[in-house]
Amino acid sequence: MQTKLAADAIPLSKKRKSWIRTIQKYKVMYALLLPALIYFAVFKYIPMAGIMIAFKNYNLALGLWDSPWVGLKNFTDFMNGVYFWDIMGNTIIISLYKLLFGFSAPIVLALLLNEVYSQGFKKIVQTITYLPHFLSWVIVYGILVALLAPGDGLFNMILKEIGVEPISFLTEPAWGRLLIILSEIWKDIGWGAILYLAALAGIDPSLYEAARMDGASKWRQLWHITLPGIRGVIILMLILKLSHILDAGFDQIFMFANSFNQEKIDIIDTWVYREGLERLKIGLATAVGLFKAVIGFILVLAANKLAKKFDGQIW
Repeated sequence: MQTKLAADAIPLSKKRKSWIRTIQKYKVMYALLLPALIYFAVFKYIPMAGIMIAFKNYNLALGLWDSPWVGLKNFTDFMNGVYFWDIMGNTIIISLYKLLFGFSAPIVLALLLNEVYSQGFKKIVQTITYLPHFLSWVIVYGILVALLAPGDGLFNMILKEIGVEPISFLTEPAWGRLLIILSEIWKDIGWGAILYLAALAGIDPSLYEAARMDGASKWRQLWHITLPGIRGVIILMLILKLSHILDAGFDQIFMFANSFNQEKIDIIDTWVYREGLERLKIGLATAVGLFKAVIGFILVLAANKLAKKFDGQIW
């Protein structure tokens, strides 16, 4: 308490001089930090002024400042719209599926690769699994068309040969979400595993040796050494994933959606694209974007609070 009072009693001029001396002492470090600060200021913070569009009936001819204010009308129009519950439900369901399966898949792959003793085989598997990450969703969808097209797709040709009726994988609503989740896992499982492999490499090998000497099985080593060793990385990645819980993947959904399966996979981002760019309801689209950002911010705070409570770590 006395230390805090003493710090508060320091004159403002002395604090300013101390701050200037600190900058002079670490001027090289601050110079290296400056480009990143400029980037975030120009591309992240200054554009926040555009949030005003969410509270206006934005007109391209009138511009940002002269467009009339409408308050929360854009938000209420979105929430009272006939498609609100459909697109919100699709977004949440697809995001939760991706969080449940897409988030855990890289962890499982990293744990499996960590048990492989052949470095050559491990490198081959890593290369094969993370190469799809560099493919765009246009290319991925083209591959799926070649494999799943109802007429001449490879899988349907095999089904015809065994006497089974072809299946319209790409147009049947029942297959839409499953294809989205599976293609997401296939595309990003290897890339996501890299971070967990790096965390696994930092675990002290002597812990495993001691566990083996005590007669611990592989499952016991996994539960008591491996998973606790990467727990911090898992929690951090979970927090980052939760912040994008309403970002179900615009690029992917935009490629997969068509007039047949749209009812099951239409999400907020694709709806905003149609309303904002095709119908020029820019104020409404901005309001929905702000709505998503607020939800993501709340989820990040909640996840961080839970992480501190159950893990005791501060991020």
